[in-house]
Amino acid sequence: MRGAALSLAAPVIHRGRFCLFAQGEAEYSARTLDLVRGSTVIDMLGLLTLDFTKFSSWAVEPETFRSSDFQKLKDSGITIFHPSVGYTTGDVYSSSLHYITALNAFIAEHGDHFLRVNGVADLANAKEADKIGIVVGQQNSDHFRTVDDVDRFYAMGQRVSQLTYEHNRIGGGSGDPLDGLSDYGTQIVARMNQIGMAIDVSHCADRTTMDAIDSSNKPVLVTHSNCRVLVPNSGRCKTDEAIRRLAGKGGVFGVTMVRNFVHSAGPATIENVLDHIDHVIKVAGIEHVGLGSDVDLNGRDSRPGKKKYDLDGIDYAKKIFDLTEGLVRRKYSDENIGLILGGNFQRVLSEIWTS
Repeated sequence: MRGAALSLAAPVIHRGRFCLFAQGEAEYSARTLDLVRGSTVIDMLGLLTLDFTKFSSWAVEPETFRSSDFQKLKDSGITIFHPSVGYTTGDVYSSSLHYITALNAFIAEHGDHFLRVNGVADLANAKEADKIGIVVGQQNSDHFRTVDDVDRFYAMGQRVSQLTYEHNRIGGGSGDPLDGLSDYGTQIVARMNQIGMAIDVSHCADRTTMDAIDSSNKPVLVTHSNCRVLVPNSGRCKTDEAIRRLAGKGGVFGVTMVRNFVHSAGPATIENVLDHIDHVIKVAGIEHVGLGSDVDLNGRDSRPGKKKYDLDGIDYAKKIFDLTEGLVRRKYSDENIGLILGGNFQRVLSEIWTS
């Protein structure tokens, strides 16, 4: 076993397979461990925690963020998190401002562990410095009260913005399939292109999705969605036409691990997630798929029993290893697994960001 895999905490060896943690039962191949540890793994909707009370405590009282909290994030195998949230009610501008200010304070307070990703070089810098990179983003661009607010939030470190969470002045949400990009939305897209902020259309209406891709002179992202052909009743999943259009502009599609976007009925497992990856590649090519799990390392379901949001048979703390092991089972090459784990998002962000 090579050194990259040996950095894991005391792996237990069983005939060429390895347990990540002493208390775990899941075993992974040496190839899987080497691929994860050797890659800049980017989760383009990766949350540090879904417990926002805990996050607020981390930001206000830095000592409440313990070494064990960091170690759990580090052991996940994820190099770059994009912990984007979406405010849709009340004063969206003030809420977004408060969140980004708190996130910046958290990163600054724990600079020995975290690095804010301001540009392309920081994606590599985080890996080289053995830190966790944080991409600052928002899931609703309603905080852009004017076009000049794009510049204001860029100056605060925001590098990705989803145009709509639901209907807003920019365009339609996934519940409004025929609602297109507004004139104001076209102005926002143009300013985001100019300044180098990535456009995310994950929650956008079908028509808004297409309009934004067409309007943008840079690649557009779907940071977290899945394929509608595999989950036919979900307006949040994207059509094959949208996936093709996205790829035609150079964009990348992040596959999510939220249950109702993975499988419409019955068991939903990592195999179903892999089906979505396979389908995006079939429609658009290997260069246009990545990961946007839309979950933290604990999962969304807080109670045992029937799952509402989470997949079956998965420990979200090890989701990257489960995904990689699945890609190995499906005979993907090391090069292509590297593209899926982060190489594709690294490439597209280098095309979108201006520095």
